[in-house]
Amino acid sequence: MAKTIEIRWHGRGGQGTVTAAKVLADACLSGGRYVQAFPEYGPERAGAPIRAFNRVSEHAIRMYGPVLHPKVVSIADATLMDAINVTEGAPDDAIFIVNTSKDPKEVREKLGARDTQKVLTVNASKIAIECFGKPLPNSSMLGAIIKATGIVEMDTLLENVKKSFGKKFAQKIIDGNLEATKRGYEEVQEG
Repeated sequence: MAKTIEIRWHGRGGQGTVTAAKVLADACLSGGRYVQAFPEYGPERAGAPIRAFNRVSEHAIRMYGPVLHPKVVSIADATLMDAINVTEGAPDDAIFIVNTSKDPKEVREKLGARDTQKVLTVNASKIAIECFGKPLPNSSMLGAIIKATGIVEMDTLLENVKKSFGKKFAQKIIDGNLEATKRGYEEVQEG
């Protein structure tokens, strides 16, 4: 892992994007890293575009400003690619992970991604429906992110998913989210 990796999450209110950023931060912290997780809201309502951010580092983080040049861009709702510039500030070696059923090559073209940038896709909403009955892509996206980056071990991530969701949900929903995380890891595709 690079000394510090910055992640920008794009989603819509109610999709669990902010929760996913917090769970990833907790998992990285449990894995011995220094972390930051913070949201950026517009109008706070279901369906409104939101962004969340992570910084993960091997060393203490002394930067407290916004994430301007994310190494990883997680797009939990592919319709946002038509509404906002999800590629803004992404460096030449950025990794884009998109929740979609489309082929990574088709998404690469839509994003206008450079040849040096990676584009990965995972049908996170479908996985979520199959695992726990709701189209909430956050757990599947977490699995895809750690597959793409290796910033935390799967066991550590699963422990933190269980801990975070265990405070709020029934065991069936927790188990479904754990399965969705594993499937996001296994089913992410690179093009």
